[in-house]
Amino acid sequence: MKALLRRDLMLAFRAGGGFGLGLAFFLIVTVLVPFGVGPNAELLSRIAPGILWLGALLACLLSLDRLLALDWEDGTLDLLATSPLPPEAGLSIKALAHWISTGLPLVLAAPVLGVLLNLPAAGYGWLVLSLFLGTPALSVIGTFGAALTVGVKRGGLLLSLLVLPLYVPTLIFGAEAARRGATGMDPTTPLLMLAGITAGVIAIMPFASAAALRVNLR
Repeated sequence: MKALLRRDLMLAFRAGGGFGLGLAFFLIVTVLVPFGVGPNAELLSRIAPGILWLGALLACLLSLDRLLALDWEDGTLDLLATSPLPPEAGLSIKALAHWISTGLPLVLAAPVLGVLLNLPAAGYGWLVLSLFLGTPALSVIGTFGAALTVGVKRGGLLLSLLVLPLYVPTLIFGAEAARRGATGMDPTTPLLMLAGITAGVIAIMPFASAAALRVNLR
């Protein structure tokens, strides 16, 4: 498991994986929003939590098509399927590597980009906390979508269509927690819901991903 995690992280950071691509996309979305909605500081402050959460979600989605496709092409998935490591554990490690290389940098970059959207000072901590709780769910759900579409030619669009509806609850509660924190309201309820979604996804999705992968490898 350690060797697989180390391999996936090396590929992500050295071979143009999701690390730089996700951060660049997140930056572009954040920079372009003020041009689209205007320079109204009050409006930007009000929509900043939702825009930052949406940008992080789309940045995570951007690198999902590479999660298993390269391993499918070079035969690595066949080796993993016949190794002593259970598929559920292997896919969990791949989801963890995706989060470390994509989700965690987005969490760390969010406060810096929040300055561009005039995010209220009270909202920075809650934004980081909500992203830290929610982005692991995005990676695990994305791994499930990648397992469903592995081997499908040009499956990136299909992957997006499958995964986006599953991302909606995480987006709703994550953005709501950040919004409540930014406006001085109590964000406890949406944070607990977000943590519950992430815990449930981590507990269930690896088994669903492994089942989908077994079907595609037959």
